Amino acid sequence: MAKVAFLGLGVMGYPMAGHLAVKGHHVTVYNRTSAKSETWSGKHGGQTASTPAEAVRGAEFVFACVGNDDDLRSVCLGDHGAFAGMKAGSIFVDHTTVSAIVTRELSAIAAGMGFGFVDAPVSGGQAGAENGVLSIMCGGQAAHFASAEPIMAAYARICRRLGDSGAGQLAKMMNQICIAGLMQGLSEALAFGQKAGLDGNAVVEVISQGAAGSWQMVNRHKTMLADTFDFGFAVDWMRKDLGICLETADQIGARLPVTALVDQFYKDVQLMGGGRNDTSSLIRRLK
Repeated sequence: MAKVAFLGLGVMGYPMAGHLAVKGHHVTVYNRTSAKSETWSGKHGGQTASTPAEAVRGAEFVFACVGNDDDLRSVCLGDHGAFAGMKAGSIFVDHTTVSAIVTRELSAIAAGMGFGFVDAPVSGGQAGAENGVLSIMCGGQAAHFASAEPIMAAYARICRRLGDSGAGQLAKMMNQICIAGLMQGLSEALAFGQKAGLDGNAVVEVISQGAAGSWQMVNRHKTMLADTFDFGFAVDWMRKDLGICLETADQIGARLPVTALVDQFYKDVQLMGGGRNDTSSLIRRLK
């Protein structure tokens, strides 16, 4: 079993770190709010640390799942950051959804300090993290991925290396682009059905078995029809991710007209006070 550190115990990181402990790895955790670390340790055992640098000392693998580019830089850099405490030959695995720019920046710093860096954003939401069935998209050196993949298997349904540094983040952007379009289409269909007087649940039971079926349809239609939006990935975080997608599209010359439109629809939901609602709350605009 490996000696690992996990930095960031939010709705995703908390259960992911738990799966590592259940698998028998020796886990030290850090969270910006220390009470969360203490709660996790009380449930899973392991150690807690007051800084990222303290958490990673002696670790073979360091995992992070924080908020955004600035959060990731903060947890990695500086006198108390993870990079200051990591040993040569260890590997940093970043599960945060961030820009490919910060990924490549930190990967280069890590290489200069003698340890590996794998960008490994995840898809599957809170339920996927809790059930240990996340999809993990990875970028980085093949040898670093090969070392880290058996550890990530603790919470993965599928885990693949898709290219060099930044490839995982670019793949996650594709994931979010797909979700944005799917969620708008599903919202329009369900709102249309309600206006037409149809039983939405009954209709979805039929159409989900055909070409229109999707994970979003199967897992979100009931709560959407019930106007319940307290499960899953928050609108605020989706807008952060779509902002990364749109900025990257400008940099590489890609066109994302539907994504740009849905991003503005999510802004409407925020203005309605729904920033912490899950992404299926897009249907609120249509009601």
